[in-house]
Amino acid sequence: MGSSFLITLREGLEASLVISILLTYLVKTNRQDEKRSVWLGTIVAVVACLIVGVLFYVLVDGLNGKVEQGVEGFLALAAMLVLTQMIFWMRANARNMTSDLRKKVEASSKTTLIVIAFVAVAREGLETALFLLSAKTETASGSSVVIGGLIGLAASVAIGIAIFRAGSRVNLKTFFNVTAVLLLLFAAGLAGKAVHELRELIGWETGLLITPAWTIETGIWSAGGTFYDFMKGLFGWHANPERLRVGAYFVYLIPVLASYLKSSKSDKQLVS
Repeated sequence: MGSSFLITLREGLEASLVISILLTYLVKTNRQDEKRSVWLGTIVAVVACLIVGVLFYVLVDGLNGKVEQGVEGFLALAAMLVLTQMIFWMRANARNMTSDLRKKVEASSKTTLIVIAFVAVAREGLETALFLLSAKTETASGSSVVIGGLIGLAASVAIGIAIFRAGSRVNLKTFFNVTAVLLLLFAAGLAGKAVHELRELIGWETGLLITPAWTIETGIWSAGGTFYDFMKGLFGWHANPERLRVGAYFVYLIPVLASYLKSSKSDKQLVS
């Protein structure tokens, strides 16, 4: 539930910010009658993403054996790559997002507004569907993923509304930096998941890298329980992971997190 909540909170807020910027600028430029175009693009994108998400789930659910291992492995790999790209793209473009959208709106027709809203929401929605599907296969709990996702989506809408009412008093940069670090930890878990599933797919079952890095049999860190499920879903924690999986986790996390933090530090120096 924790990973799905964080995913929909982050993705939902990004989409709601784009739509809010569009609507606010239309109001300020006395083009209120064109707000319907923004809402139309938004609704069409939401419906399309729901359909694609359900199709993804139906196609993946019920798979077993080598097929399941292959699908889950490549899904985790794809989600990790897209999630990483999304985090760095948002960091690079967040500062100019408002001005860029305003330029597009100034020279846009109603059809263009529909397309802008559709693309903005569809991009976040399709990414969310991919991430949630990976979260579901990782936690093996569809209901908790759905509940966490709905809570995160509702929270993102509420935060989006509050942000535009509060204006500059809300520090969006801090919010996105904190969630970015948490999502990179989630992506590292997906890297470990991908290696684990693909290792099982090719039948690699023996060797030093396959032996457990540690084994925890009792306590809240052992398999089972709410705390364990939360840590497993959000951070990729396991009570007895193979060394290969742990290695993949840190091989991804250390350089990517260092790159993100270095880029964020550079942004601060440029601003100052």
